Amino acid sequence: MKEKLSLSKYAAIGFMLFALFFGAGNLIFPAQLGQYAGTNLWQSVIGFLITGVSLPLLGILAMGFSGKRNLEELASKVSPTYAVLFTSLLYLTIGPFFASPRTGTAAYEIGIAPFISEGFQEVGLLIFTLLFFATALWFSLNPAKIVDNVGKLLAPGIVILLAILLFMVFTKPMGTIQPPVGDYKSGAFVKGFLDGYNTMDALASLVFGIIVINSVRSMGITSKKGVLHATAKSGLVAITLLGVIYVGIAYMGATSVESFEIFANGGPVLSSAANYYFGTFGLIMLAILITLACLTTAIGLTTACAEYFQTLFPKFTYKSLVIFFSTLTFIIANFGLSNIITFSVPVLMFLYPLAIVLMILTFLAPLFNHHRAGYISAISVTFFISIFDGLQSLCKSLEINNFRWMEPVISFYKQILPFYSEGLGWLLPAMIMIIITIVIVRIQNLKEVIS
Repeated sequence: MKEKLSLSKYAAIGFMLFALFFGAGNLIFPAQLGQYAGTNLWQSVIGFLITGVSLPLLGILAMGFSGKRNLEELASKVSPTYAVLFTSLLYLTIGPFFASPRTGTAAYEIGIAPFISEGFQEVGLLIFTLLFFATALWFSLNPAKIVDNVGKLLAPGIVILLAILLFMVFTKPMGTIQPPVGDYKSGAFVKGFLDGYNTMDALASLVFGIIVINSVRSMGITSKKGVLHATAKSGLVAITLLGVIYVGIAYMGATSVESFEIFANGGPVLSSAANYYFGTFGLIMLAILITLACLTTAIGLTTACAEYFQTLFPKFTYKSLVIFFSTLTFIIANFGLSNIITFSVPVLMFLYPLAIVLMILTFLAPLFNHHRAGYISAISVTFFISIFDGLQSLCKSLEINNFRWMEPVISFYKQILPFYSEGLGWLLPAMIMIIITIVIVRIQNLKEVIS
């Protein structure tokens, strides 16, 4: 039985995974973090790398370790109904509702909009996203060629183009790093941790992990140990590339403030840096970079969504679902990047804790014999905390006060939950429930042995 792959195949799968992960958010958010964090850059970057790099790798490994065929099967340990609802919401979040539309809209606003006059921006966005998602549709209709089309062709181009820009950033910084602003003054690490949510990569890892596992199996590795080993190596290739790029882009943002200003988001940071070093040629290079990065992500998300929802609705063909999701994504993309980001943050504040706890449960489940009570208890407490995090974030995004009925619960959470104000109030209760389950199961096992 085959247990190992060649280094070139690990690299090919790793580049494929990197390309699937690497989209607009991976460029925008670390650049914005760098600008706001300033001299607290490294604390923020460490927090960002945990949620932006470590968690995606954890998600990939969780899928490999679980031996499950898909995310729904993994989440079914809580309950079949929960599994369908959680998995569907996750796919829609990283697919046609938020992440996928963001790929086309961000590619336009960062790479193309600087070349379009002010009065034609909406028309320009319409035409660009039509061409962009039509291309993603074409690639998505050929999923069997995903390693060749994405891993071997587009990912190296992204790395090379970005490496040129970052080389200039490190050899000739745009300015000195300035003091931090806003929440980065006193809570840089936690702010960076939460900023990593915006990449959506940890959520996507629970989906892309299956693509990696299937790619590994198609190359002749079938044992659980072999699949996990190959998945880990391929995942390390992808997240190492992501981590290096995040650090480089964050540093770019931190050194840009003196020469320019603090922008509302990371898009202008990249445009300004490209123009600073290379002029118009730099802007063209950036347009190519962002389009390639976003296109590869859009392909992966469209493919994954269509494949999953075909299992829920087998009467619909894969082709029809790809066309439907591509059309829906195109429509939502034309609402604009700011609106997409505004409404995605509350959903991420709700979904991310549930996804993280599910990953943790996957690895710790053998300690409580995979007893369903461990899954239900940990996910339940996480749900009832994270749903209020999402609602608070929604009210903040809409610039309205919290709903009155929320206040007693939020006040209670603030009093008893460590790190609740930082958005991490769910962590300790979830871990306590897991520990309690482990202790109870161990005591029951001991009683059975004694009897």
